[in-house]
Amino acid sequence: MSFFRIDVHSESWPLKDAFTISRGSKTTAHVVVVTVRDGAYEGRGEAVPYARYGETVDGVLADVNRIAAAIAGHRDLVHVLKPGAALNALDCAFWDLEAKRSGKSVATLAGLPEPVTKLTAFTISLDTPDAMATKAAAVRDLPLLKLKLGGAGDTERMRAVRDARPDARLLVDANESWTPDLLAELIAAAAACEVEVIEQPLPASADDALRSVEHLVPICADESVHTAADLDHLESLYDAVNVKLDKAGGLTGALALSREARRRGLKVMIGSMVATSLAVAPAMLLAAEADWIDLDGPLLLARDRQPPLRIENGMIFPPASELWG
Repeated sequence: MSFFRIDVHSESWPLKDAFTISRGSKTTAHVVVVTVRDGAYEGRGEAVPYARYGETVDGVLADVNRIAAAIAGHRDLVHVLKPGAALNALDCAFWDLEAKRSGKSVATLAGLPEPVTKLTAFTISLDTPDAMATKAAAVRDLPLLKLKLGGAGDTERMRAVRDARPDARLLVDANESWTPDLLAELIAAAAACEVEVIEQPLPASADDALRSVEHLVPICADESVHTAADLDHLESLYDAVNVKLDKAGGLTGALALSREARRRGLKVMIGSMVATSLAVAPAMLLAAEADWIDLDGPLLLARDRQPPLRIENGMIFPPASELWG
């Protein structure tokens, strides 16, 4: 029998603008929030069910409710849930609870350095070249941009944004929309536009094509990597991995993935789904040594939960303990 009370519910947070990638568009962030209470203290975690991985809000709610009574402690989680949104929300809630109970930060409990202020990428949604260039020009205070791409027309999109923002650092994310026959051409275009990294150009099922093309720009796995167990398959295919708590199953799994990726000589991006500051805060513990961080979800919302993460001119500050950790 559980010694904890575990509550779970869903929330909807409107976005400032439509968020569009190659797989579709949305105007609302649908999240799941877990609260774990031991009587005197409580901890919270937030996760985003992702249809690409077969998840739904209702399914994640059901998963948490199904195992809630069986959880005797934090370490039990990995034995009853596979990596994904449900495990993420619970894992982060337990870390937060342990911090509140002990009076120590999660960083201290996990043997990590305290979070530091870091530059986050800001996402420019998939659109026409002119529209993306206009959006990039409108955020001149943000020095690191991530462009969502979609396949055909991506050369023009990258060139248009580069012309509009010659000062900006650029990352691109194709969300599996490129095809092997376009790969060399689009990598060359990215290199010409001084793009720093190309995220998940091909569908995860077509990864092998990355062996036969020159990596003029580092290639980063996202949909192709969830946990440290996936890294063997990525050898010689990718130069970097995008570590997301929702994929890895929380801070615990993300920490293991980040450490193993580093050990193998891969670069690391720390990312998140579109969510509130509560979901992003735990990822800040992994950001200090990351090559890139992409934690701009709160900037995309019409409003954020309180207290929010502080983000100024692209710099994201460590979370207050009242928020998480």
